[in-house]
Amino acid sequence: MHAPTVDYLLTRIADNQAINSPFFINGLLPAYRYNAAWAYHRPDQNLFFTAISLFTLQRLIPLLTTAEQTILDPIMARALPAYDRFRNKDGLATYNFYATNPSAHFPHGWLMHRFRHFQLPDDIDDTAMVYLTRSGGPSQPAASDLDFLSKKLARHANRTSLTVQNTFPEYRQLRAYSTWFGLHMPIEFDACAMTNMLYAVYEYGLPLDVHAQDSLAFLADIVQTDRYRTDPFRCAHNYARTPLIAYHLARLIGRFDPEPLQAIRQKFIADLNADFSRTTSRPDQLLIAIALMRLGQMPPIDVPMDTIEADFAPFSFFIAGLLSAYTQPWLYRWANRPFWHIRWQCDDHNRVLLLEYLVLKRQLAAKPVRSVVTD
Repeated sequence: MHAPTVDYLLTRIADNQAINSPFFINGLLPAYRYNAAWAYHRPDQNLFFTAISLFTLQRLIPLLTTAEQTILDPIMARALPAYDRFRNKDGLATYNFYATNPSAHFPHGWLMHRFRHFQLPDDIDDTAMVYLTRSGGPSQPAASDLDFLSKKLARHANRTSLTVQNTFPEYRQLRAYSTWFGLHMPIEFDACAMTNMLYAVYEYGLPLDVHAQDSLAFLADIVQTDRYRTDPFRCAHNYARTPLIAYHLARLIGRFDPEPLQAIRQKFIADLNADFSRTTSRPDQLLIAIALMRLGQMPPIDVPMDTIEADFAPFSFFIAGLLSAYTQPWLYRWANRPFWHIRWQCDDHNRVLLLEYLVLKRQLAAKPVRSVVTD
């Protein structure tokens, strides 16, 4: 297979989008969950991969040609109506990884969908992506929804009623965002989820309250201390790898340059260059290259594109650590073991990453600027 082009990638995504599928709601991008050690592989009807794909594609629109936009428009038109199936089960303005009311958690499996114990609460990741991908259109979030979101984040933040346990001791006093909106769900810090919600906070001008400021302090410190490289699982339980944390951080810094993160910018760029040169994984090189370009830096060399789609076979963008939420040290000590991880993969989101790289590289090569991130 030859190197993919932007047209090719958009066309493949459009062709794969679910229409009258037995496994996926119309408009979703097909995704799968798996654990090789369990011989476990299932179609997974979730909101997450469709929403994060739309988020990236929408923000590339100003950099696409007219012909490329023509391919993209129907993808977005088909995807946005699917969001309603994932709205909070009581109609509140938060969103779930899985379809709600009735819950369709861990679909097409044999066991977990039968038990409420495995039913997920709404989360800041999916909620942020829905709000962001509805920006500027007819479904733009209402002012009342934005006010609700700001207050909801505060109610579920660390130390409002519960205190995070599964983080570094130095961070337990931070009143930062928790990943989950669930009433009885343990507090969890996830750097990537925090960056997604902070992106929404800045995009919509929500208050930079103590919870936003402490979330930024968490992000700054995991870079300053190098913890995002030495212990990425503990920094981001649901992403758990340095290139993924870097990809999310660069997206936030490149777009908004938050003041609390300015002090770590130069170290972060140096880390990215070092890690790009060190890794032998092309998907990881791709993520790091995108991060560099989000910060206005051209990668040291081009990522080879020939047959790169085949390299994504072992790549997972998102995981669920089945022991991550437990606060008992004897259980949590096993949480970072791959045996306890369900992994998610979406071929079309991988294509979005390839497309993002190609479009940003094209833009940066044509007109070098400090940051190429656009609205």
